[in-house]
Amino acid sequence: MEEIIRGAKSIKEAESLKGKRVLLRLDLNVPVLNGKVEDDFRIRKSIPTINYLKERGAKVVIISHIWEDESKTLKPVYDHLVEKIPLTFAQDCINKETQDAIEKMQEGDVILLENLRLYEGETKNDINFANELSRLADIYVNDAFAVSHREHASLISLPKLLPSYYGLLFEDEIKNLSTVLNPSKPFLFILGGAKFETKIPLIIEYLEKADYVYVAGALANDFFKVQGYEMGISKLSGKDYKLEDYLDRKNLILPKDVTVKNKDGIFVKKPSEVESDDMILDIGVEAMIELKELVSKSKFILWNGPLGDYKKGFRDRTIDLAKAIIDSPAKSVVGGGDTFAVISKLKLEDEFDFMSTAGGALLEFIYSGTLPGLEALKNQA
Repeated sequence: MEEIIRGAKSIKEAESLKGKRVLLRLDLNVPVLNGKVEDDFRIRKSIPTINYLKERGAKVVIISHIWEDESKTLKPVYDHLVEKIPLTFAQDCINKETQDAIEKMQEGDVILLENLRLYEGETKNDINFANELSRLADIYVNDAFAVSHREHASLISLPKLLPSYYGLLFEDEIKNLSTVLNPSKPFLFILGGAKFETKIPLIIEYLEKADYVYVAGALANDFFKVQGYEMGISKLSGKDYKLEDYLDRKNLILPKDVTVKNKDGIFVKKPSEVESDDMILDIGVEAMIELKELVSKSKFILWNGPLGDYKKGFRDRTIDLAKAIIDSPAKSVVGGGDTFAVISKLKLEDEFDFMSTAGGALLEFIYSGTLPGLEALKNQA
């Protein structure tokens, strides 16, 4: 970890925080349903850094984004967080009313500013928008590891303008995910979901590093397709990743059977038996048995992405996998928004050795060993 993070500073290295205005970048992009936070995993993981700053007399100014289908405001997050920590809410992130509210803050006060992405300067990494934000504080802390793969103003440009540090959650993520770069053997990498552009290059990369690479979810469909199987109306990437070049790898493991849905019902079939009106929505019974066997003989397991389409109700196999990993003696690292959406409903987050708040950032970090947000902290003002 020391080599990866060298050049960046921990908030624990700050000499004095008493009376300082701290611009704290968090990832509070959580699911909201009917105006209420549905899963507060990321919120709970952010609280230790907030408390650390409060206890040292800082004036904590929280900035974040939310971009859910239902909500483009952080007000539901505020309503949830205020039950855990006393704080106020500003309905904008840079207007005069917000500036005045920050000026009136006392030591240990906390304020949450409205959604950064309501300003296009955030996603465009506009230095002028970053300048507006920087005027609100004396120092900057990035505790948003889960979005630090994004080249946005609050992650990339702010460290150029303020003395900058990483927070406690950021440090915890780096510490635990660094173990993936040098895992115990046998090493099982389970990759599901449907983010083809992000995950297929990672599959290719880890065929050189892992003892077993188990590919499930919609990702497996592309492999079945290049084998000449009918995929019906199943989800595919629509791109040519030259996957046929990797089919003979002995450590590449695809589901032996799959669960499909068509007009007549739900069935378990071999991949070669899929018909034109079938949609693959999960792995099958034999596939689950084989996957559990791989889990039982592995010493390190990295899992990202559900095995089936949980939003359509196909979550049983993913739940079975979660329980199998928990019951195994292997060290386990789990990540991905869709993955912990399933796991958190079962209240199993704390049963894994480490459950990351990140999805895309986790994948980019284990692929490249760093993130744009981390590099920005190394090259800070």
